Amino acid sequence: MIRSITGIDVAGKRVLVRVDFNVPQDDSGAITDDTRIVESLPTIMSIVDRGGVAVLMSHLGRPKGTRDPKYTLRPVAEHLAALMRSRGVAVNFAAECTGAVAEGAVAKAPFGSIVLLENLRFHAEEEANDAAFCEALARLGDIYCNDAFGTAHRAHASTAGIAHLFAERCAGLLIMKELEYLGSALANPKRPLVAIMGGSKISGKIDVINALLSSCDTILVGGGMMFTFLKAKGLNVGSSLVEEDRIELARELMQRAADAGVQLLIPTDTIVAPAFADTTDNRIVSVEAIPDGMMGLDIGPDTQKRFADVIRSAGTVVWNGPMGVFEFAHFQGGTRTVADAMADATASGVVTIVGGGDSAAAVTQFGHAKNVTHVSTGGGASLEFLEGKALPGVVALES
Repeated sequence: MIRSITGIDVAGKRVLVRVDFNVPQDDSGAITDDTRIVESLPTIMSIVDRGGVAVLMSHLGRPKGTRDPKYTLRPVAEHLAALMRSRGVAVNFAAECTGAVAEGAVAKAPFGSIVLLENLRFHAEEEANDAAFCEALARLGDIYCNDAFGTAHRAHASTAGIAHLFAERCAGLLIMKELEYLGSALANPKRPLVAIMGGSKISGKIDVINALLSSCDTILVGGGMMFTFLKAKGLNVGSSLVEEDRIELARELMQRAADAGVQLLIPTDTIVAPAFADTTDNRIVSVEAIPDGMMGLDIGPDTQKRFADVIRSAGTVVWNGPMGVFEFAHFQGGTRTVADAMADATASGVVTIVGGGDSAAAVTQFGHAKNVTHVSTGGGASLEFLEGKALPGVVALES
């Protein structure tokens, strides 16, 4: 059983919270997308409103175990302080995440306030799950709370190793929401259950597709991975992206889907171009007529309509991976169509879940982040959860 932060008495306590403040910044250090910070606010406010101190720890970027000013969390602390100003909550920044500086900052923090520690990954011991580092972090709190679903699949000091050092440990509201939506999508979905799998490579989604074959009614395949499936069907794919060493596996997955009575829908048309570029030199072709020297960069309009119809008639939809190179304006139609269909489906009562990463970026880009049931904050974590793998950061919270 995993307890929620709302069921823990935090009054007069210091709650050490693992958050995911790995947010994008511009050259000046200004936060360009504060979604992850905003998503953590319900957990933070649950602590400070009830008279606790929220001691926040996070990583930022990949400083590779050394102190790099480029990756300091100070600008994040300033952004959080601006968000908290209207609520009258003080935010203090500790220039270290362990030791005398961190301990002093936490000791001085009044109850009902926030302390943000410096970047955990300035220390190689974080990713090494070092026992002494876990103990140093644990000295900063009376209660441990993990609210960083995006890192829950990593067995690092702050996500896994530290938890057993606390008699009281719990999940934040964001992790509880992730477990509720992703868990129910697999265990007790409103049917039909439709999974949309996209992205560039089949290799990153093999285990997910395998797992979904036992629970899904329909799987829609798009993105670069579609061409490995098409080649497995004996079709010419021109110069499109293909994982040659996965062709036989794609063939096996199609057979397993047929045996399980699961519809595995592969695109019937694609938009091709002579190079990987945002070019007007493109055209729509049947997947059976992809010319030599041309590469597919998006699903075609017939496939877009067919996929949208399936999405709108579903009971539950889980989406992971774009349908094409949506960063290019001329090849974002497929991904936009899926995002629009997800929003339409949600409005009509379908449970729609976007599995983090590029899919989350896409629904945000197309203005639908608030128009779907749930957008996961974990790319790799949501994939591993859908695969049925145990997430170390979640397992560590169990009592």
